[in-house]
Amino acid sequence: MPHIIVKIVGQSEEDKKIIAAALTDTLSKTLGISGDFISLSIEDVLKDNWMEDVYKPEIIEKPKNLYKKPGYDPL
Repeated sequence: MPHIIVKIVGQSEEDKKIIAAALTDTLSKTLGISGDFISLSIEDVLKDNWMEDVYKPEIIEKPKNLYKKPGYDPL
């Protein structure tokens, strides 16, 4: 029963619904399970807070959990 957490800057509610549906569909197909077993949350992050709220704790401090590295370096 996977749970997906998306942290994102400045997206509309409509875009969030599209993102949630696409990620749910992809994970469902990849794992061969019903979308009913998948939950997903989207957390809004202010652009000015990205370094402290996301980049440092999620990317720098948890490299073993990172399966897709960002193509940017804000440092």
